[in-house]
Amino acid sequence: MTTPKPVAVFDIDGTIFRSSLLIELVERLIAERVFPPETRDAYEDVWQRWLDRQGPYEDYIMKVVELFQSQIKGKPYEEVANIAGEVIEEQRFHTYRYTRDLVKELKGQGYYLLAVSHSPKFIVDGFAYELGFDKSYGQFYSSGPSDNFTGEVEDRELIMNKAAVLTRAVRKEGLSLEGSVGVGDTESDIPMLEMVTTPIAFNPNQALYTHAKRRGWKVVVERKDVVYDL
Repeated sequence: MTTPKPVAVFDIDGTIFRSSLLIELVERLIAERVFPPETRDAYEDVWQRWLDRQGPYEDYIMKVVELFQSQIKGKPYEEVANIAGEVIEEQRFHTYRYTRDLVKELKGQGYYLLAVSHSPKFIVDGFAYELGFDKSYGQFYSSGPSDNFTGEVEDRELIMNKAAVLTRAVRKEGLSLEGSVGVGDTESDIPMLEMVTTPIAFNPNQALYTHAKRRGWKVVVERKDVVYDL
């Protein structure tokens, strides 16, 4: 009987990728005139407040998500997917050294690499593939009979619950949580990190940092060319 592979599960945005795949995609869709220029105006204020450290990042990213869902409706899947491919090609090396190297190390040790993100699946899949992941999950934006986006997201409740995604992947792929590793950067990753043997809070926000320190988890911060193990 084959011994199940241990799983290593990673968040993507802000954990491996030094930005957000969704934000970079939206910016490119605006630049390519797929989305109207005024789309940026709609999140300019919350973006500036975050830059000035007067507002939370969550307000900024949720506004971008809201605008993406409204603007993607009716757009051709092929056109958007091609632009997503260009974003991946240009930004695939824009990663943190610590998590990039950890992915390579764990892959070399025979781990099954799983990526879980709240960005659109069609861009998450391409980015994760470039890094050598075995499987990736993201938000699945539906397309209709004409292959245009409907603006609807399938199985949103599942994808928003990263612990449920991990449970499903372990069951479907016949993986093991024994010796498992998990890496995340915000409190939305906590339920997923609670499931693994070695949880790592990487560049955590305050909520995750507080929880990680209370639980005795490994906390790692990468700043410029220095990695701090707190």
